[in-house]
Amino acid sequence: MKISKAEKLANFNPSGVGVKNNNFIGLPFDESDAEVVFLPVPWDVTVSYGAGTATAAVNILEASSQLDLYDFDFPEAWKMGVFMRPLNEAMLLWSRENRKKSERYIHFLETGGNVDENAEMQELRSEIHSACEDLRKWVYEESLALLAEGKIVGLVGGDHSTPLGYIQALAEKYDDFGILHLDAHLDLREAYEGFTYSHASIFHNVLKLPQVSRMVSVGIRDYCREEVEFVQSQNGRVQVFYDGYVKKQVYKGNSLYSIYQNIIELLPENIYISFDIDVLNPHLCQATGTPVPGGLEFQEAMFLLKCVADSGRKVIGFDLCEVAGEGQEWDGNVGARVLYKLANVAGKTQGKLN
Repeated sequence: MKISKAEKLANFNPSGVGVKNNNFIGLPFDESDAEVVFLPVPWDVTVSYGAGTATAAVNILEASSQLDLYDFDFPEAWKMGVFMRPLNEAMLLWSRENRKKSERYIHFLETGGNVDENAEMQELRSEIHSACEDLRKWVYEESLALLAEGKIVGLVGGDHSTPLGYIQALAEKYDDFGILHLDAHLDLREAYEGFTYSHASIFHNVLKLPQVSRMVSVGIRDYCREEVEFVQSQNGRVQVFYDGYVKKQVYKGNSLYSIYQNIIELLPENIYISFDIDVLNPHLCQATGTPVPGGLEFQEAMFLLKCVADSGRKVIGFDLCEVAGEGQEWDGNVGARVLYKLANVAGKTQGKLN
């Protein structure tokens, strides 16, 4: 006999021991009665430095059981229901197979090889592209189905290439939305290393969607000339709050609150949040694939999310990417806390909280 959501709420002790029941923070919900569904995407085929984020969702789920449910900003948020889908093991295996191919290909590039003169490398690149395209379609279809059911979708990467299909699905539902992009990197390279769907090319691809009217990037501190020139070519559609710039403003006496208000004012009514864990200071994400000195402290990032929730704007979806995978407990611990806050902010702005 199926237990109703009301019964689950009545019988669950939010101050009790975290139960390892294969759901996020040991919550008692299933997909049918959860307002927020986390969609794990175990994929890190095109990462260009450290790998391992394909199992980030497993790491986050394992660490989440020791989190407390009480969120000071949204005390009753857990009641809306959050559910994490089981990891797609076949996809994880598929990722690992293609990662082996990309490692060979990247090593060839990094040792001075010319792909245009090597038929084997051209074939490898084509196979990787085909796999990444199939992954994009899968994410698109799964996201579209969840959105049709009225779910708030939180995509859990995997590398930062993984949300593209989800954002494309949102573009079918919303005529106009902005992206709040939290990251150490701009991710605006065109087909980085020859990979159309590179983790470093995600927002070059996203900005092809006319529905994305504005993107505001925060925490950025690692980028190339090509990306800076791309930003300049966008005539204000892309706004960047470089980490160094923000820090200098604070050092000069400007409040972080006022800077955050300036960031949020640039965004339209509907917002998608893309949170790459390496936006944080590396002591908070020590094993992420491409750590960069500097970045936001945990409470600085959480305060920005709270400011978004207070702004009256609607968070239509979100992703969390680049969290380190299995065996990196601290990264999973921090990632679980970020993911919970993202879910609560989205729930608040969509009227899902009491």
